[in-house]
Amino acid sequence: MKVVHQICCGVDVHKSFIVATIIKTEGLMPRYTKKRFSTFNNDILRFKQWLLENDCRDVCMESTGKYWIPVYNLLEDEINVVVASPKWVKAVKGNKDDTKDSKWIGDLFRLGLVPGSFIPPKPIRVLREYTRYRYKLVSCKSSEKNRFQNSMTVCNVALDSVVSDMFGVSASKITDYLIETDEFDPKHVKSLLHGRMKSKADAIIESIQGYQLSKAQKYRMSVINSHLDFVEKSIEKLDAKLDSLVEPYESHIALLCTIPGIRRQSAITIISEIGVDMSVFSNSKKFCCWAGLTPGNNESAGKKKSVRITRAGVYLKPALVQVAHAAVTAKDFPYYKNKYERISKRRGKKRAIIAIARMILTAIYYMLSAGEVWNPTDLFKVDMPCAIQERQKRKAIKNALSLLHREGVIDSSVIPA
Repeated sequence: MKVVHQICCGVDVHKSFIVATIIKTEGLMPRYTKKRFSTFNNDILRFKQWLLENDCRDVCMESTGKYWIPVYNLLEDEINVVVASPKWVKAVKGNKDDTKDSKWIGDLFRLGLVPGSFIPPKPIRVLREYTRYRYKLVSCKSSEKNRFQNSMTVCNVALDSVVSDMFGVSASKITDYLIETDEFDPKHVKSLLHGRMKSKADAIIESIQGYQLSKAQKYRMSVINSHLDFVEKSIEKLDAKLDSLVEPYESHIALLCTIPGIRRQSAITIISEIGVDMSVFSNSKKFCCWAGLTPGNNESAGKKKSVRITRAGVYLKPALVQVAHAAVTAKDFPYYKNKYERISKRRGKKRAIIAIARMILTAIYYMLSAGEVWNPTDLFKVDMPCAIQERQKRKAIKNALSLLHREGVIDSSVIPA
């Protein structure tokens, strides 16, 4: 096999130490030099100096949890660091240890058999930390809401069967009243209702009467409410900080917001995951494959065993699926809705949503590459009413006939008014 890197290094990363093997190709046989370092910053810098002294500018390491990040942070400025997925550098069972692992990674990398993972620049990585933490807080907020609603259910309060939102204005006032007082006054409960909720007053009273709330249960619900308020305030603080972090990318966010279904928060999440430089991906197909939106390829003896999408894009894929659901229900822009309905008839709703998510990601790739707003080439065929289509056709025919008239091919009487 052809040697791609004459001098390279394979690194096996652990929590407290790293094992590195420098491989130098001299003639037909490679020469190996192994060394072990701790994961403290001073020792990582010593490892970096050791690489530079051996004229090694190419390093490959496995993406082991978060342990590879401190090493990457200190090496990326002067050394080309390739972070590989474990599935590409996994050693053969029964013949592996820490020293052999680094040698195996280096041998594969030396022959060009290890595809590198996409690592965005430092500002995007910082932005990604904020958006992912916000995602966790939003999930925590949903969990607390479900926990509070379940607490009401086990106390014989069936309010959620009458109101659509347990945390609306009227419902929140009723639940606060039940937690704070020991007596139940139907007239006071009716006075807490607003707007359309007044028409459901009798049903609301029936869903609450006979409830059983002990002091211990009330205390637990108050703790849940206080934690929910804390999480909401934390999300607000994160949003304020995110607005300052995304200032350099406001133009890219404005581009993405032209896509039906994408709002500002979704655009920030997408940019934090993929960055704004699309040149790191060779084409849109590989870009969608990296995001986990392409079918798998598992064929043997002429039989396809599985075509399920991969598990990649743990944070990006849910955001795109959420955007796809919003896009197919957008009334102002039925472009993706028409495509979704056509695909879902043949392949089902779940596959159709994944297909729409991939279409949106492909559009994002070309929009960020060219700096253009959302404008699909088949928009007029899919999204425009027949009258507008006919008008566009007549306009195109008139322009073509005018061009022929200017060239002296036809007479002006042929051109329609």
